[in-house]
Formats: sequence, structure tokens, C-alpha cells
Amino acid sequence: MKLICIHKDLAQLTFLGISNCYLVRERDGFTLVDCTISGQAENIIQAARELGGSIRRILLTHAHVDHIGSLDQLHALLGTVDVAISQREAPFLHRDLSLHPNEPQQKVKGGFPGAKTHPTHTLTEGELFGSLRCIATPGHTPGHFSFLDERDGTLFAGDALTSIGGLHRVTAPAWYFPFPKMATWDFALADASARHLLGYKPKSIATGHGRFITNGTEELSRILG
Repeated sequence: MKLICIHKDLAQLTFLGISNCYLVRERDGFTLVDCTISGQAENIIQAARELGGSIRRILLTHAHVDHIGSLDQLHALLGTVDVAISQREAPFLHRDLSLHPNEPQQKVKGGFPGAKTHPTHTLTEGELFGSLRCIATPGHTPGHFSFLDERDGTLFAGDALTSIGGLHRVTAPAWYFPFPKMATWDFALADASARHLLGYKPKSIATGHGRFITNGTEELSRILG
């Protein structure tokens, strides 16, 4: 695990050099954004301790294996902790991959291992969870959400964007890291979601894969042409 302190209220944890989760400091402790790959719960909890706090809530962008991998172990070790995912994505957390009639009907892609942990809360567009504003960004998965910290303008984009080799649309990643694109369900929706995020004018962007982007709005405008 590599721990990068972005600033006093935000840390990026990177596993295997490519898979990120984030500790966001709140008044009562940390919100953990995503749970990365399996087997990392103790490392994540220890990182929070080193940063002087404990994890109070877990916020999931979507239910792919590299974003919920350590969820069950974290839930077991932490005990009482809020777990939130979008209303649309919640069934995917328990391997119900059925599509709604009004959604594109192509097969959902990527690994959905499911989890024993049940969310304590399901998220809706525009609500505030901890200090993070919830933004529906479907495309990578049907219920993918991104989150904006309105205190400092950091956008937690999950796999709505990717930043290995610089910021990219998930549908047009760096050639040497095609995996998020390969696991994207609907390209048109994913591109529309990326454009929707530009309207929030993020100061910085934290993705599920890649480095932290400091000039967020400028870089997002660049990749959207």
C-alpha cells in the first residue's frame, strides 16, 4: 500500500500501483471512498489510525470487484459503520445485474463479486453524505455515482474518469491501461456523465485508478474537447 497525503483532510491509498481508495476527514472521523481490492481492510484501518482518526462511514462509487473488494472485511472489523451506495447500484452489490426497461439493454461488464454487507443507506442524486455531494454518473455501470467535496472542490470520480497517464475519459483511457474501458457498460452514457461532471467545475479530481489531478476543471475541459 502507498499512502499519499494530498492535504490534512484527504489521503489517497493505492494498492498494486493502480487501485485507489480515499480517506476524507470529517468532524467525527473519516469517510472512506471505495474499498479497493480484497485483503486490504487492516491496511486501510491502520492508515486511518496513522492519520489520527477512525473510519465512520464507507461510500461506494459502484460495485465492481476492485471497489468493494475489502468491504466485508472492513465491515466486520469496524463494527457499526454506515455503508452507502446509490439506489440504482445497490442490487449490483448483491449480484442482481438485471437492467431496468428504460436502460440500454447491453450486458453489464466487469466483475461483480457481491458482498455480504448490506448498505445502511442508499443514495439519491444531489443529496449530501457526510461532506460529499452525490452525483449520478451512469455509464461505467448503471448506478455509478461520483462525489464532490464542496469544502475544497475535490471530485471523487470513481471510474467515471481514469487518470493513469493523465486524466482520460473512461471510454478513451491510456492505451496501456484499457481495463476500465473494457468494464464499461454504456459508452454514450459514460461520456455524457463525464461532460455532466464538468458543470461542477472541480478544482481537483480523484479517480479509482491513477494519480490525483490538481487542475481538475482545466484537465476535464481538455479531454472533453
